[in-house]
Amino acid sequence: MKVAADKLLLFGATGDLAQRMLLPSLCALHMDELVAEDLRIVGTARSEHDDDSYRAFARTALETYLPDDRKPAIDGFLERLSYQPLDASKPEGFDALAEKVGPVEDGLAIFLSTAPSLFEATIAGLEASGLAGEKSRIGLEKPLGTDLETSRQINDAVASAFPEDRIFRIDHYLGKETVQNLLALRFANILFEPLWNSAHIDHIQITVSETVGLEGRVSFYDGAGALRDMVQNHMLQLLALVAMEPPSSFDATAVRDEKVKVLRCLRPISNGDSVTGQYRSGAINGGAVPGYDEELGKDSDTETFVAIKAHIDNWRWNGVPFYLRTGKRLPERKTEIVIQFKPVPHSIFAGKGAQSQPNRLVIGIQPKENIGLSVMAKVPGLDRGGIRLREVPLDISMPDAFAGPKKRIAYERLLLDLIEGDQTLFVRRDEVEAQWDWVDAIRAGWTENGLKPKNYTSGSWGPSAAIALAERDGVTWYE
Repeated sequence: MKVAADKLLLFGATGDLAQRMLLPSLCALHMDELVAEDLRIVGTARSEHDDDSYRAFARTALETYLPDDRKPAIDGFLERLSYQPLDASKPEGFDALAEKVGPVEDGLAIFLSTAPSLFEATIAGLEASGLAGEKSRIGLEKPLGTDLETSRQINDAVASAFPEDRIFRIDHYLGKETVQNLLALRFANILFEPLWNSAHIDHIQITVSETVGLEGRVSFYDGAGALRDMVQNHMLQLLALVAMEPPSSFDATAVRDEKVKVLRCLRPISNGDSVTGQYRSGAINGGAVPGYDEELGKDSDTETFVAIKAHIDNWRWNGVPFYLRTGKRLPERKTEIVIQFKPVPHSIFAGKGAQSQPNRLVIGIQPKENIGLSVMAKVPGLDRGGIRLREVPLDISMPDAFAGPKKRIAYERLLLDLIEGDQTLFVRRDEVEAQWDWVDAIRAGWTENGLKPKNYTSGSWGPSAAIALAERDGVTWYE
């Protein structure tokens, strides 16, 4: 469905996500005239607001989180907003919501961010009230279950009212500009794709590190852990984009067909190919921080760090390890993909005393958006003592390379695609289930082997076992 909706219904419209991301993103789209003039936005949540009080609430959020250069658009944007309180667990409230939304014959986009326990009731209410008609589409914010079984329950509930071509499962990493640039780097440059295979690549590292701890996510995070919170969605989506075969075109079906092929080729993790950890008290950016149990207020075996050595069993990636690493309370916040190429098969400079290093491609996704390629170059000189070679970085800072266009946050693109009906950057059900299938097997292995998280000091790069996981293969984590 690629007909733009003229109404957007925001569930969770008073929540943290709405205040920090959704409302600022929609206001930016309004300012740049990227959404139709007649688009109307209806917010709903349990909080008691009328239209005027919700607009005042939204104004406060926008003045707090919107960049200064976009604040002049606030007044005009607020005119698009209205609000209807709703307890999603009570079916009778949906008729009033439908009345507030009004006719949906010209298209309705729904953004659903709710607790998993409310999915079935919410979908049933939308369907019974006529808000799930043929011109309606729904965007689903995670968490979408805690394992394959619960994920299927949620997806079945949504599928009872919305067919797959009207379901938009959100992974906000896919909306990041540099993640999409990964596809451009691979498939719009002839020099990379011929080398993008096991004949030329030694290994690949994907790191998603955070400096924060629980940060108000206590109830969710302790029931999830790093494997479910980060690996199952964000990291496996990055892996799929790195490893996928060239799609026939840049459209939803072609791109997602290739991603799911990769996910289905993930080899089950062997005992010893994963490390879990939990942070203890330490220092971040010069300030003391408490340990996980102290923040939580009780003892827990939930992992806040995971390192995995993964393999993709297909022709392209046979024998190439993928090292995945994510954790909280690490030394810096970054999301980074490292492509480590193999060394040259024969160095003609070795007889002159020169040492060469394999080329390395580093793709920074956040907070720095850049692409860096290390190449070997000769150090200037007369070389009487022998030739010297040195790594020289070829760095491209994406903000500097594209100084004109405005930097977009991920939700701007994803909300616009939801409104317009483009599914390319959203996750299909078979992708989600392939991800859960692999992750559930890892957790089952941990349980079977009695694996407990190893302690690591806040401000370090995780347990020493994570270093050993790579170093036993002669690999050093890129830091």
